Amino acid sequence: MVSSIVKESIDLTEVGESASDPGSGAVLTFSGTVRNNHRGREVVAIEYHVYESMAIKEMDRLESEIRERWSKTSAHIVHRVGYLNVGETSVLIAVSSPHRAEGFAALRFAIDSLKERVPIWKKEIYADGSYAWIEGS
Repeated sequence: MVSSIVKESIDLTEVGESASDPGSGAVLTFSGTVRNNHRGREVVAIEYHVYESMAIKEMDRLESEIRERWSKTSAHIVHRVGYLNVGETSVLIAVSSPHRAEGFAALRFAIDSLKERVPIWKKEIYADGSYAWIEGS
């Protein structure tokens, strides 16, 4: 698999299919979307910013760690950057594994690690015109 940073909409079907493997009994996906609220404030959009070369290296490292940690399990991580409206997909992770237990563990590891380690920042834009930079989310 090859992780990627994109500026256009993420094709959920394409990413899910790219993670498919004939030896896998489970293909699991996590889709993160822009929600309309955060901490009691109305969110209208999020603007994602990235240190792209470092982000790709770290996402590739995460995919390698998943293969090493869960035998015969692989992941494909795609993160969108730029201006996203409420309801749009910001991140999609697809995992294929021989069994669902390993797949769920790998999927949780992937999203938690992505948020902790990959240099992607988000600026929440609120209905009143103000904004805030949000860390680790």
